[in-house]
Amino acid sequence: MIARKLLKNIRAQLYKGKAIILLGARQVGKTTLLQELAKQEENVLWINADNMEDRELFNQPSATRLKALIGNYKIVIVDEAQRIKDIGITLKLITDELKHIQLIATGSSSFELSNSINEPLTGRKYEYQLYPIAFGELVNQHNLLYEFKMLNHRLIYGSYPDVINNAGNEKEILQQLTSSYLYKDILEWNRIKKSDKIIKLLQAISFQVGNQVSYHELGQTVGLNSETVESYINLLEQSFVIFKLSSFSRNLRNELKKSHKIYFYDNGVRNSLIANYNPINLRNDVGALWENYLISERIKYCEYNKIYCNKYFWRTHARQEIDYIEEREGKLFAYEFKWNKNKKVKIPAAFKKAYDNCVFEVITTNNYETFIN
Repeated sequence: MIARKLLKNIRAQLYKGKAIILLGARQVGKTTLLQELAKQEENVLWINADNMEDRELFNQPSATRLKALIGNYKIVIVDEAQRIKDIGITLKLITDELKHIQLIATGSSSFELSNSINEPLTGRKYEYQLYPIAFGELVNQHNLLYEFKMLNHRLIYGSYPDVINNAGNEKEILQQLTSSYLYKDILEWNRIKKSDKIIKLLQAISFQVGNQVSYHELGQTVGLNSETVESYINLLEQSFVIFKLSSFSRNLRNELKKSHKIYFYDNGVRNSLIANYNPINLRNDVGALWENYLISERIKYCEYNKIYCNKYFWRTHARQEIDYIEEREGKLFAYEFKWNKNKKVKIPAAFKKAYDNCVFEVITTNNYETFIN
């Protein structure tokens, strides 16, 4: 098993009187991570909410019934908790009434789970997100030289655990993942009437990675109005399939102020949606793949290492741009991503003049490991 960095962070918060909520897309390894945790602990009760019989255990919960159900267990793990009706009230009862219990709940759709637990568990939870396997985790499992050699493979097939652990079957695994399983919670939600539109929308987004997106243009491509497109994108973001970057704007009149870019948490998912597994030397989208990979890996790195920052891209109407910006520690850190390591890049003059205290760095294949590990 590949050791997950988040396990250490979660273990550090055990038995502090708060629930632990672990979020992440389906198949990123939430269950495996908690199974590893359970091996290291004693008296663990595991509730699988994908199982109807397990879900029924929480029908009409009361403090008395929960005490009888949990008994002498020290840790209660509720896997895929969003599947249980009114789960927030149940989690609150356990946290408040059974203070000796460490409660852990996982969810693959924050639009269902967070809506259910945010109010009941206010001030009563630690929340974490698990991603597909991170570059740093792979380096620890193998070594840095091996991961350097595997870079092209990661750009094409991504780093979902099943993809990493089943070499030779990457296409089949990704096809199964992107055909429906990754969006299971969205498709089961009764407000989603046109499930085929989800796939078409994701395919359209796949071709625009690294570019600004227009909900109106996406709607025309897919056959939905812009309001529905925005709603679907928000749901896909809350199911941890994609994420948005907003444009950075402070000083300049010609900065883009309300634009977004959309990226995938995993390159393999993106490539599977457009059925393009061609090697790097036969592709015309390597720049987009490189940008998506670096930003998604940087998000993992920041999350796991508790680097708190705001994340943006920057562009002007005159098309001066910076791929990625972090605002942290009262400073701006700007990054430009170039697959061609020999290409000379300078910070845009307008940005440098407006934000003269900014730290600027170009990330290429020569130095990327310092950016994401």
